[in-house]
Amino acid sequence: VDINRGARVAAEQPRSVDQPRASDQPAAPASPSVRRLARELGVDINQVQGSGPSGRISNDDVKAHAKRIITSVAQGGGTGLGIPTEPLPDFSKWGEIERVPMRAVRRKTAEHLTAAWLNIPHVTQQEYADITGLEDLRRRYRKQVEAAGGNLTVTAVAVKIVAQALRHFPQFNASIDMASGEIIQKKYIHIGVAVDTDRGLLVPVIRDADRKSLIQIAVDLSQLSEKARTRKITAEEMQGGCFSISNLGGIGGNFFTPIVNSPEVAILGISRGRFTPVYNEETKEFQARQLLPLSLSYDHRVIDGADGIRFLRWIAEAFEQPFLMALHG
Repeated sequence: VDINRGARVAAEQPRSVDQPRASDQPAAPASPSVRRLARELGVDINQVQGSGPSGRISNDDVKAHAKRIITSVAQGGGTGLGIPTEPLPDFSKWGEIERVPMRAVRRKTAEHLTAAWLNIPHVTQQEYADITGLEDLRRRYRKQVEAAGGNLTVTAVAVKIVAQALRHFPQFNASIDMASGEIIQKKYIHIGVAVDTDRGLLVPVIRDADRKSLIQIAVDLSQLSEKARTRKITAEEMQGGCFSISNLGGIGGNFFTPIVNSPEVAILGISRGRFTPVYNEETKEFQARQLLPLSLSYDHRVIDGADGIRFLRWIAEAFEQPFLMALHG
């Protein structure tokens, strides 16, 4: 437990001792020195339970109260999300409301993403990939992939591209162990793909994606996505990922900031491709090109900005020139 972090969070709690006390609120039974300690620790003296005669508050009472706050923050603040929360107002005062229990998957997702956001210093870099040529290839070979039981989607292509990219940029295929001061380099390449289901976000994992053909990846992705949506996927099929991909292009949007799926160190977000006029230096005219927005988030403790953009540009160029995958494969 990071006690210093807990103390910092405790210090950020609202400090009622610094606010004017309501005239009808009795003063907490504490000496000036005890009040001063409470202020220094960021503790509301009126919330401290005194152990002395008539509930008088001592220095030990203040310290014990601060320790309980720190412990609560470290264990989730009573919310299970790892951070303290402010009490909510009574929304029913302003209109009709309904309380809906969080499903297990939604709550687990909330806890996992909150921990990732708090612990990982995120950096997000964005780039366009010209997929005009790729779309022609997808249309040409789509039926061949469908005959094998898969679907030649942009996501399937992205899995193949990222798997190849991880071989050239091994720092993205890693996890960080802060306790031991080590970076864990993985010699295998398993790619997680976020799937939107009626239960929430699930991330099935395509194993050994670097060793599989694009057809095999497309088949695996179709089967795993169907299992996720029909509640037949197992926990084992969602574990062991090295890198994740989240494609929101089917819904819309331009760019976004995907949250790293800890303990991984990077994630690729894909948005909807759109035709855009692009100036051609050779012909000196604008041409309609289909551009795909890419968003790469990564853990800045492991990956520097220069490596981040090199990795993202490699991915963009592979989308633009699919032959590169075979050339570098």
